[in-house]
Formats: sequence, C-alpha cells, structure tokens
Amino acid sequence: MEKGYKGTVSIVPSKRQIEWQKTEFYGLISYGMAVFTGKQYGDGFTPPSMFWPEEMNTDLWCAVAKSAGMKGLVLTCKHYDGFCLWPTEYTDYSIKNSNWLDGEGDLVKMLSDSCKKYGLKFGVYLAPWDRHEKTYGDGKAYDDFFCGLLSELLTNYGDIFCVWLDGVCGENERRVQKHDWGRYYSLIRKLQPEAVISFRGPDVRWCGNEKGVTRNEEWSVVPSHLGVKEDGSETATANKKHSNMFDLDLGSRKAVKKETDFIWYPCEVSVPMRSHWFFEEDDKYSIKTKDKLIKLYYNTVGNNSCLMLGLAPNKRGEFDDTDVQILNALGCELNLFFGYNLLKDAGGVSVSSVYNKDTAPENVLSDDMDTYWRPADNDKHPEIVVDIPENEYFDKIVIRENIAHGQHIEEFDVLGLDTKKNKWKKLAESTTVGYKRILSIKPGEYSKLKFRFKEFREFFEISGISVN
Repeated sequence: MEKGYKGTVSIVPSKRQIEWQKTEFYGLISYGMAVFTGKQYGDGFTPPSMFWPEEMNTDLWCAVAKSAGMKGLVLTCKHYDGFCLWPTEYTDYSIKNSNWLDGEGDLVKMLSDSCKKYGLKFGVYLAPWDRHEKTYGDGKAYDDFFCGLLSELLTNYGDIFCVWLDGVCGENERRVQKHDWGRYYSLIRKLQPEAVISFRGPDVRWCGNEKGVTRNEEWSVVPSHLGVKEDGSETATANKKHSNMFDLDLGSRKAVKKETDFIWYPCEVSVPMRSHWFFEEDDKYSIKTKDKLIKLYYNTVGNNSCLMLGLAPNKRGEFDDTDVQILNALGCELNLFFGYNLLKDAGGVSVSSVYNKDTAPENVLSDDMDTYWRPADNDKHPEIVVDIPENEYFDKIVIRENIAHGQHIEEFDVLGLDTKKNKWKKLAESTTVGYKRILSIKPGEYSKLKFRFKEFREFFEISGISVN
C-alpha cells in the first residue's frame, strides 16, 4: 500500500455512499415517548398509554420538509427508552398498547407512505441502547431481539436510504450490552443493500459535534482507524477513534503522512433545529433562525458533507407555527439562491488542457454528474475559464468533483474578470471540493470566471460548476 496522501488517490465511494451524498439535506424526525414526558432520555418505565398525538398528520411533516428543500426524512423508530413507534411483535412496549388510534396505529408506516407521496427518501433511526428491554445486557438474547426489530423495519416499509444506529449505549449504567455489530450490519446489507449505515457504521461518519461546526478541509478519504469494518470490529487503533473524530484535520497531507490504510468515510452533520432533539414547551426561544440555517447549509452541504436537521413535532404531532415559517423561508431562499444556474446561458468554456475527448470542458455545465472535465496528466497548472452572460449579478459559486473517481483537489482559487475595469480580480480561494463546495463572494458583475487549481492528488475531475 502507498503511504501518505498517495494512498488516498485510489479510494472511491460505493454506489450507496454516492446516492446518500446526493441526498444532501434531510431531516431527523425526533418523536416518541420523550415528547410526552419532557425527558430527552426516557427511562423506559412510562406506560404506553402516555403516547397520544391528537393531530398526527405525517403528510404535513413531509410537506414542510419538502418546502424546506429536504430530500428525505429519518424517523426515531425506537429511542433509548425502548418504546417502538410501530406494532412490533417483539415487545409490548410499543404503540400497539397505546390509546392512539385504539392501538391500531403504525407511525413508521404512516411516515413511510407520506414520504413516497411527497417524493422523499425514508430512513430509520434505531437506538441499540434500550432502557426497557429486559434482555439488554444479556448478549445474544438482546442481539436476537434487536435483529428482530431491524428485520421488521427493513422488510415492511419499502426502500430505506439510511439506517441510523445511535452509538450511545449506556455504558455508565448497570446493564451493559456487548453488541454484535457485525450481525446487525450483515442483516442490513441483506435486507436493504442500498441503505447506508450511519453514525455507528461503516458507511457514514459523524462530524464530531451537534453544533454544525465543520472543518476547513472536509475529506471523505480518511485513515481506516476512524471507521469500523463490515464485521463490526474496530481496528487495532480503535482507542483513538473517538478522540480523532473531533480533530480539526482528518485528511490533509500532514494528517495522513504516516498512514497506509484508507477508507471512504464521508461526513454527516446532525444538528437539532432547537436546542433539544425532542420537543419541549420551553425550548421555543432556542429555535434557529432562517439565516442561521442558511449558514449551516453552506458549512455542510456546501462543504462536502450532508446535513441532517433535527425536527421536533409537539405532543399533538404537529410542528409549531414558528418552525414551519422558518423552514418555509429556508426553502424559498435556497431555491432563490440555487434554483437557476446562470452558466446555462454561458457563451463558452476554455481550459488549459483536456485528458481525452470524453472529458470535454463543456461537461462542467451539465447537470449530469457522470460527465466531467479532466485536465491532461502533464498539466501542472490546470485552469478553466467560463463565460458569464452580460449584466448578470451574482454572489454564489458552486463547484463539484466527480467523487465516483475519488476526492483529489487540495487547493484552488477563483478569479473574476471585472466587467467595468476589464481586469482579473480574486474572488475566492479554497481548499477541498469533494462532492460540492459553495463559495460566497462579494456581489458583483463579471464577464468571466477563472478557476486555478494549485494543489491536487495526481489528477482531478470537475463534474459541475454553477453561478447563482
């Protein structure tokens, strides 16, 4: 194996990881017994009769998510208290013993059906930690129970794009379960092979915080000791896993200098819209404004990550009006900013070199992620210049790498040809690109944009450029 950054060049994502990255922005519906008890961490002793959402309408959940620009929803099907939001046959601690819909309800099915109706992807969150189940801590007995729950969720509710396995497992409590993670992963691969396994899994990496703080360089290719294997085992240096996950640099040349084994482990940023994941009456003043959510979007989706925003319906099963208004405004602004690419009417594209006839520069103007421009291998200072229609005013530039062939760009800048002064002006400079990089610039009018790629790993491919 190649040592250092050269070992990262050949690492590419799986098909399921690419499809997950395309999802970009989705929501986590945090709902369950915690909403009715006011306790973020339930103890598992609250009677099922407490669960009674009077105005439950998952179509409205999906309508709001769609209006915000989200492409999917994940539901907390079972949180730490063990209460299941579907009528499972493996425990009585579920909505089948609640008074909601006379015990005939199935919230997982309701949301799954609504997601199909609104064209949203559907995912499931399932907490391995269980404060109610008596077999928790008994090894195989609990693994049998947990796999039973997984089997129901992954066979009865259609296509699942994401299985979110919470890594919190209550190790500070009296009962400790040594989970058979490899068995869980194998079952997920068998029943939903296109689903990514997030957080405590081999497909998607947690960013390391719940504040939306991201790295200046967000690499999808990282040392393998940051992840887990398909059999569920961690590597020999697993004791470094959690501390390294918080490091500000996971993939630069300096960070990987001594590494020889790498994996594709892209970043997910999970942030609650309020200060808590589950709804609390006194939490309304902590809600993030539209401007804060826009900034969060730029720092995540616009920085080679996916954003999972925590949404918190209230006891009635509804979003508060303030949440709805902010999410609607967010969607309007995202559509206003990114709904149309000014380069669709561009006069032309010129480049310093081309790898072959299939990697033509015009490919960067296409929405097809499978087409791209690649400079010649001997081009040490690649550049691409795009013409901009006259009198167009903009302040956003978006650039994408073809991640199907890896992540390679380390440093680049963007210059604009000032329409009035006929002079090149530096507009932005950046490090990594990856799936997508959004650059905010000072608003202005420019007749051309020039991208200069200063550092990259062996080669790179640009699948798209847009101006908004």
